[in-house]
Amino acid sequence: MVCTREGTHAAMAEVEIAQDALIVHVEGMDRLFALRSRLEVPLSHVEGAEADPQEAQRRCHGIMERGIWVPGSITAGTFYQEGELVFWDGHNPQQTVVIQLKDERYRRLVIEVEDPEATVARVNEAAAGASEHT
Repeated sequence: MVCTREGTHAAMAEVEIAQDALIVHVEGMDRLFALRSRLEVPLSHVEGAEADPQEAQRRCHGIMERGIWVPGSITAGTFYQEGELVFWDGHNPQQTVVIQLKDERYRRLVIEVEDPEATVARVNEAAAGASEHT
């Protein structure tokens, strides 16, 4: 858990790398807000990940399909952004990871994680390994 600027605890997403899939577990009350508790994507559909707080703040705009958006507090759910579907689960842009996808309903997953750098490294390593096997 991490404290947000308001001093309340925010749930984070957990990223699991399975044998051939990337699984995002949506934690806490964010499950209700995002209307999802889990997303599973084949590793061969993961193009890569990056930790970019400025990008996370810029992209936090769009048309909400379903979910919640409270500026400065939480963004969770499905949004249309720049003509693409994007899944969001985040409170703190400093801990946000953007995962790029291909051939999936969502073009990007924008999620808050405990350790962005470690998550990016794990996702990129797994995606590179999956592309070597295809």
